[in-house]
Amino acid sequence: MKPVDDVLPRPTLLRMLGVLLWVLAPHALRLPVWESALILGCLLWRFGALQRGWPLPPTLLRAVLTFSAFGAIYLSFGRINGQHSGTALLVLMTGLKLLEMRSRRDVLVVVILLYFLLLTHFLFSQELWTLAWMLGSAVLITALLIEIQHRHQLLPFRQTLRMSLRLTGQALPLMVLIFLLFPRIPGPLWGLPADAGASRTGIPDSMSPGDIANLILSEAVAFRVQFEGEPPAQRDLYWRGPVFDFFDGRKWETGFRRSDLPAADIRPGGRALPYEMVLEPTRTHWLFGLEMTDPAALPPESRINSDAQLIARKRVIERRLYRAVARPDYQLDPSPLSRWAEITNLRLPDDSAPRTRALIRQWQDRGLAGSALIDHALDHFRSQPFRYTLRPPLLGNQPIDEFLFDSRAGFCEHYASSFVVMMRLAGIPARVVVGYQGGEPNAVGDYWVVRQSDAHAWAEVWLPQRGWIRVDPTAAVSPDRIERSFDDVMAGAPAERPLWQGGERLWSAAVARWDWFNAQWNRWVLAYGPEVQRDVLQRLGIRDWGAMVLWLTAGVAVILAALSVHLLRSRQPRPPREPAVREWQRLRGILLAAGLPSSDSEGPLDLINRAARRWPQHAEALQTCGRLYCELRYLDDPGCPPPEVQLRAAVTHCKKRFLESSSP
Repeated sequence: MKPVDDVLPRPTLLRMLGVLLWVLAPHALRLPVWESALILGCLLWRFGALQRGWPLPPTLLRAVLTFSAFGAIYLSFGRINGQHSGTALLVLMTGLKLLEMRSRRDVLVVVILLYFLLLTHFLFSQELWTLAWMLGSAVLITALLIEIQHRHQLLPFRQTLRMSLRLTGQALPLMVLIFLLFPRIPGPLWGLPADAGASRTGIPDSMSPGDIANLILSEAVAFRVQFEGEPPAQRDLYWRGPVFDFFDGRKWETGFRRSDLPAADIRPGGRALPYEMVLEPTRTHWLFGLEMTDPAALPPESRINSDAQLIARKRVIERRLYRAVARPDYQLDPSPLSRWAEITNLRLPDDSAPRTRALIRQWQDRGLAGSALIDHALDHFRSQPFRYTLRPPLLGNQPIDEFLFDSRAGFCEHYASSFVVMMRLAGIPARVVVGYQGGEPNAVGDYWVVRQSDAHAWAEVWLPQRGWIRVDPTAAVSPDRIERSFDDVMAGAPAERPLWQGGERLWSAAVARWDWFNAQWNRWVLAYGPEVQRDVLQRLGIRDWGAMVLWLTAGVAVILAALSVHLLRSRQPRPPREPAVREWQRLRGILLAAGLPSSDSEGPLDLINRAARRWPQHAEALQTCGRLYCELRYLDDPGCPPPEVQLRAAVTHCKKRFLESSSP
């Protein structure tokens, strides 16, 4: 068998290695270090084989490398299928394929694998820059595919690139049509691998000291919201998430939930606040909603659970766009609590917070109870030297006591946790709610951006006839945290904020514009699920599946027909651009109409002499046309008037002579 560099030109193979390195580059940070090193070694070995004539590894060594790498993938990920391990295995097999690439068919297999490798990047990122990078990579791979089809003739790279750009441009209308009209599945293809939910972002499913503070260090977007009308004030933007009611003395988490519990009794009141949200993937069932979500206007495929949390029926593994309505004036579970709910929201470990127990007992001995005790606890936070800080001291075995009596420095989870414990010790049902507070209006678009740095924890207490009431003890210590954005609050404490959050952002306009582009990309492309598709198609007058299939079929047929017509027209000979050639072709057409055909191989003077012998009466006019054509075509001596003008006039005169002689 011939070596591969004898089958294909060496520059083509070198370009293939370059494109492969370009496609694999973003995976370098996602793969184990050993695999990245092995892939790089395979590329260098193949490069040395092309440039220096290194021999390829023998069959036995390739077999050992393959089985060893297969086992290493299993040891690194614990599986060989799934999003991360499957991608790592595909990358590894492509790299090892370079070591046995000996035929043109092997090269074609590697190029086809490049398309599959390109798709794997969407498993990890669907950002706008990823799309631009993938389109550019697809053009390079297609140019490489065109190039390897020419076995013995090396096409210029500029030519193959131009052909690839033309093919990609021709495919774009079909891609857009299929994207709009092809029935959407509930969840993207890149969410299907078994370990697609292995990594989570955002609000944790439990809360211990420091968890929320760690989120503050992230500028990642949690969701974007667009209000229909005047947005609420900053202090009213409480985005409700999970509710934690089980406390083990240090950590809060969601306790046991009975399956027979009904949805929370929400009695909305006041003006309605409709809004539209694009939620980033959370890998959970949580949907965040502005307190309090109106049960009569829930997003599709969602429900309200017994804690008044908005829950999706399927995990949010893609960006999700949904609409909801909030009612800021509401009552939540005003009816008496069930015995089970009361026990759940009063339960505490027997040995937790002894000093706090003594403090609450003192307050109760003074006759404080119910609302009065709640107000006194908030006054206690205001009057004592408590500090709002991202860097509280570490707490020991009794974190509540140590926070309330010793450090008195903490973040929102410290205040919410200690307040709920105080209320439970006083016999008032209470629980912790985690979500986001506030947001930042975009300077370019009419929407709000809520980031992970807006994560927040607050408390809810239950009072007879009033139900669950939101109480935010953080507002008692640091009102600015609720009245203003987190960045504004931290501006007064530059030593506590991360470096990237400090100072005036001179590039804020560029950031706002880029976020606006991302918002449109997320809303109209990444969040284009079944619900959004249904809304878009209804606006176009397409209201059922039959009409959708009909429009899709007709659209594909029209695009393919237009493309076919374009290709057929491009195959037809184009009219000559040079004036001399154009006029000469016109003269040949005149002679053909008169009954004298000619061929492209016949010289101009031969044709003129043959025509002059057949029509002696037109010999002078024909000779003039031939002379002017040869002067203009082969001599670099322009006359006055220009020869092309004389030739055009001579051909027109000749045409008139033939028309006059043919008329009766």
